Order: sequence, then C-alpha cells, then structure tokens
Amino acid sequence: MKGRFITFEGGEGAGKSTQIQRLKERLSKLGLSIVVTREPGGSPGAEKIRTMLLSGDAKDLGPRGEAMLFAAARADHVDSTIEPALVRGEWVLCDRFADSTRVYQGEAGVDPAYLDLLETAAVAGMRPDLTILIDIPADVGLARVKTRSETVSTGGPDRFEIDDVGVHERRRALFLDLARREPARFAVIDGRQDTEAVEKAIWAAVQNHFAELGTNDRGSDETVGENVGAQAHGQSA
Repeated sequence: MKGRFITFEGGEGAGKSTQIQRLKERLSKLGLSIVVTREPGGSPGAEKIRTMLLSGDAKDLGPRGEAMLFAAARADHVDSTIEPALVRGEWVLCDRFADSTRVYQGEAGVDPAYLDLLETAAVAGMRPDLTILIDIPADVGLARVKTRSETVSTGGPDRFEIDDVGVHERRRALFLDLARREPARFAVIDGRQDTEAVEKAIWAAVQNHFAELGTNDRGSDETVGENVGAQAHGQSA
C-alpha cells in the first residue's frame, strides 16, 4: 500500500517543526512508519543547496535564480527521499514543499507560469495528500523568530526571516489564497492558539482527511475539526 504525503506550510515562526514532531508521535502510536523531512533539503544533494539558499549566498542570483535552485533541491528530494518512502508505504511529513516556492518567489515577482514549469519538472507528478497551513500574523511569527534566535543556538535569522514585516504579510496572504483555491487539499490552522490547541486542530484535520485513521479517539477534538474545515474553505482569521 502506498504511503501518505503531508506537507506543512506557513510563515516564519508558525511552529511547523514542533507540530510535525507532535503529529509524528501520534501517527507512530498507531503503528505507522513515519519519515520527517524538510525543504529546502531532505536529501544529501538538496541539503547542500539549502546551505546556499538560507545563508544568502544565492541572493545575488535574484528571485528567478533562487527559484531554480529550490526546484533543483526539490527534484533531488523527491527522487531520493519522498518517493522511495511512499513506495515503501511510509507516511512522509515534510516541512515546506512546492507551495512555499509559489509564495516566497511569487511574492518576489517571479512569473507564476515560470514557477509552474519549475514545479512540473521538480515534483514529477508528486503532490501532497494534505497540506497543513499554520496561519499566524506576520508580527507574531517574527516575534517568535526573534525569541528563538535569542534562546536557541540557531545561528540567527536566515535569508528569508530577515525580510520586513510587509513582505511577510504579503506571503501570508498568498498562502491563504492558495488554500482558498484548493480547499480539498489544505487545512488552515489558527497558529495564534497555544501549542496544544494547534496540535489538536491538526490531528482533527488529519483524521478528517484520512478515513483509515478512524475517529474513535477524537473526543473533544470534534468541534476543533469542524472549525478547521471551515477555515480551509477560506474563513481564516
């Protein structure tokens, strides 16, 4: 049986990494084999490109050049990590995927038709079964990034985290626009909630999307799941 592919999207400081680990724990308890990965990166070749992109070394190439590097990294990631895991029947949880390129390089002015071509070449038909969009206002996310950089040895903000708040808000709007255009694939989660509430909302969304997981342990998460469904159809805060 082919595995399942779930991607996590959102602005800087949305809490994707934390929620991916929490979802991994829930799914692992069901006896499922889980692969956690990320973009840019997730395979040896893609990790080399990640260093170039996030350090800012590729910035002089301009948004089109960066988009090409993201596509090259994604192609290696799909071929080396994602597709083999799905063929093995594993569940893949990925921190960012092609939607991030559409948003980040799209906001920077790259032609959507050009991004379509790059995506087609990079993903080779690979599409997420479900995309979790953790939505937070840009100022909230950037405050979290600042706190994280002061308390955790991360090397400071990366190439994209240092952009001004207006850029981050435009990216947020583009993510929400993608979710409105593909409501069957996206679940929009209010990232302003505390960590536990976000976790419950994500779990409800995952259970709603994948019938094979069942709903016996949802309990009080039922209402949260209904709210997630409404947000996924464009009613985000």
